Amino acid sequence: MMRVAIYARTSTEKNQTVENQLRQLNEVGLRLGWTIVAVHTDEGVSGTKGRDRRPGFDAVLRGIARREFDLVAVWSICRLGRSLQDLVGFLAEVQARGVGIYCHTQALDSTTPSGRALFGMIAVFSEFERAMIRDRVLAGLERTKAKGTRLGRPPMDAAKVEAIRALLIAGTGVRETARRTGAGTATVQRIRTAMLAAQGQGEIVEAA
Repeated sequence: MMRVAIYARTSTEKNQTVENQLRQLNEVGLRLGWTIVAVHTDEGVSGTKGRDRRPGFDAVLRGIARREFDLVAVWSICRLGRSLQDLVGFLAEVQARGVGIYCHTQALDSTTPSGRALFGMIAVFSEFERAMIRDRVLAGLERTKAKGTRLGRPPMDAAKVEAIRALLIAGTGVRETARRTGAGTATVQRIRTAMLAAQGQGEIVEAA
């Protein structure tokens, strides 16, 4: 018999429960002769959250890694996550472990030839989406360069840099210097590091 783990999730909307999802998946299990070995749920959790915020989903992933079941059954593919890229990553993980995915409302079953083909198409479209986004970003950068627009943060005013240097030379700490000049502590630390490196004092330890 096929060992199956059921995973159900509801999002952050009120008055939602996983009961309907579990009932339908259990009915499918009875009809198909599954042996349900685990049931994991996340209630009131968005599908955009990572596994650290979805304990039920994390338990599914750990079970997959240990090959505790042969199939993961969900009510809908969107219960696994809202991000196409995250979904494809999950599919790659389960396939690498030899575990199947069953999605009830889409009638997708990766243990069948047609199901594997459909999941493969999802991966292809995800890669296409990533390539399109990358191309749009690069094209935008090229247009910005062509207009003569400087990329990245503008350089800090020279007078402000000198004020930071003067405070640091006077022994003022990084945080206090940042507060007095309105600069970020990371910026002050970079200036301090450059000053000490120029003086040949070696490793920098941030002042209190």
